[in-house]
Amino acid sequence: MADSISIREAIEDYLDNILLSRAELTFRSYRNGLNLFKDILERNGINPEGDPIENITEDAIAWFATSLKKYSPATERLYLSSAVGFFEFIAAERIAEPNLPRIRLLVRQRARRVGQRLPQFPRESIEQIVNYITSSFTSHSSQRNEFLRTLRNKAFIITLADSGLRVHEACSLRRGDVDWNEGKAIVLGKGDQQSVVRFSSRAVRALKDYLRARSELDGHSGRPLPSLPLFARHDRGAGKKIKLITTTTGRNIVRDVVKMVLGEDAVGTITPHSFRHYFVTTVLRGSGGNLKLAQELARHKNIQVTQRYAHLSDDELDQRYYEIFEK
Repeated sequence: MADSISIREAIEDYLDNILLSRAELTFRSYRNGLNLFKDILERNGINPEGDPIENITEDAIAWFATSLKKYSPATERLYLSSAVGFFEFIAAERIAEPNLPRIRLLVRQRARRVGQRLPQFPRESIEQIVNYITSSFTSHSSQRNEFLRTLRNKAFIITLADSGLRVHEACSLRRGDVDWNEGKAIVLGKGDQQSVVRFSSRAVRALKDYLRARSELDGHSGRPLPSLPLFARHDRGAGKKIKLITTTTGRNIVRDVVKMVLGEDAVGTITPHSFRHYFVTTVLRGSGGNLKLAQELARHKNIQVTQRYAHLSDDELDQRYYEIFEK
C-alpha cells in the first residue's frame, strides 16, 4: 500500500491520468463530475482537502448517486462513471482498497437507465440557413477582420452541414489536414480515433474563398501553411497571429448566423450539432435509407445510433400516412 494521501490529491492524480489517456472532452466531463463528488463528500462530513483517502467508503457512491437525480440520466451516468473510475484507479494503484463489487452493485441499483431519444432538429430552418449562406451571404465591409469573419462563417456553416463534422473537430482542423484534390480531411474524432471526412464542392469553394482572402495574413505568419488553422480567429485579441477558433467561437458563429437569418426567437433552437443531425438525415434521404452508408459517413461506431435517424428520412411513410388520413 502506498503512503496515505488526501482525497483531493488522489482525485488530482486520477484526473492527471485521464488527461493523458482520454480525450479532452472526457477529461472535462470527469473533472466536473468529481468536483461535484467532492461537494457531496463535504456535505456528508468528509473533508477532501485534509482527510486521508482511507476515510472514503463505498457509501460515498450511494450519496453521490442520490444527489444526481436532479440531472438528466445521461449526465448522471457520466458523472457516476467518473466516480467509479476513480475508485478503480485508487484500487489499481494500491492507494486504497475500496470494495469495487459493492460500488458497482450500488451504481446498478441506483442509476437510472438512459432513454433513447430520437434526434430532433428543425430541418427546414437549417435548410433555410444553408440556402441563404450559400447564395446571399456576402460582406462589402472595408474592415478586413469583418470581411474575413464573414467568409470564415460562411465556410464554417457549409462545412458543418455537408461534412457531418462535430464542432470540436471542425475547430481543430489545420490547413494541412485537407487534401484539396480529393476533397477530404483526416480528423481526430471521438476516442482519439482518426477518420476521413469528405467535403462537398460548395464547401471546398467556400473554404478556398476564405483562405484566398486570408492569404496575406497566412503568408506573414512565419509558420508553414499546413500548420495553420483552417478556421482562424479574426478579432483584436488575435492581432496578426493566426490562432485556432475555439468550440465556443464555433457555437457563437452558429448562434450569430441563426439570429441573422431566422431572427432572435430562433437563437438556441439550432446548435452546431444540429447540422450533424441534418447531415445524417440528408445522407439517408439521398441514399434511399442506406443505413450502412450513413453510419460510415457520420462515423457512428454503432449502427443503432444511425438507426435513430431513419424515421426522419422516410418520405414514403409520410406520403402513405397522409394519403390515408388526409383524404
